[in-house]
Amino acid sequence: MPDMPQPYQDVYYRSGLDTMGAGRLALYARDYTPQASRAVICLHGLTRNSADFEPLMAQLPPTHRFVVPDVRGRGRSQRDEAAANYTLGIYVQDVLALMTHLNIERATFIGTSMGGLISMVLAAMAPPRVRGIVLNDVGPKLSPEGLERIRSYVGKGKPATTWAEAAEATARINAAAFPDFGPEDWMAFARRTHVEIDGRPVAAYDTAIAEGMAPASEAVAPPELWELWAGLKDLPVLAIRGGLSDLLSAQTLERMVREHPQTRSLTLPNRGHAPILDEPEAVTAIRAFLHDQDALD
Repeated sequence: MPDMPQPYQDVYYRSGLDTMGAGRLALYARDYTPQASRAVICLHGLTRNSADFEPLMAQLPPTHRFVVPDVRGRGRSQRDEAAANYTLGIYVQDVLALMTHLNIERATFIGTSMGGLISMVLAAMAPPRVRGIVLNDVGPKLSPEGLERIRSYVGKGKPATTWAEAAEATARINAAAFPDFGPEDWMAFARRTHVEIDGRPVAAYDTAIAEGMAPASEAVAPPELWELWAGLKDLPVLAIRGGLSDLLSAQTLERMVREHPQTRSLTLPNRGHAPILDEPEAVTAIRAFLHDQDALD
């Protein structure tokens, strides 16, 4: 029996910065269990959106306030007229604006891929605002093979005309990462990563984000961040890796744990980049991490 979706409130707020020629953007987030005292902010990956965390939300108890934004240019958040604004630094300012809007002083972060990088940079820029981080298949060093694969599809591809075509395209891009997925899984994945416009499914992100994926760009794929990682040594971290990942290598994960004494690690079998986080092992690890975070307060 499928997990039941959890209810949430819609949150609309303004970005933290004036953008180049576009003014302050109208941004969106989901707010699960807003009455809970402890906040967890979930940040999605490059081409995903807040719907990406639906499977995880369905398996976590309503003991925390889970806030799940659409990063600018994704989902229901406004597209930026200046593609140069799709950068980690600006994403961090947007998250801080969200925290201010919701009166959240401090939060634990769960970051998938790009969302993990945002979490790490935010922790370095504003340490008092971060209780701990769950990193989903990302770290201080990104493998060039994975980056090249992502560049090969972001902002490209033939538009789908039906939901069946959208599911097929989703499977082509992600099949290596989820080898046990069937047709229903791919359709659910497509439904989370697309919106319907004029009866046709459209990828729920601004294709201009591809400009930040150019080989010479540091907008979304920064250089190695080991110095930043060292500065986070006192921050509790749960690092999750897909065992088939082509973006976070096993060697990088081993170094992360070796150099960061408060890092726990988990490798998920039969998953590539990036796990959905509804895998039973991931759910158990995240629940335990949040429980231990609460015990520290």
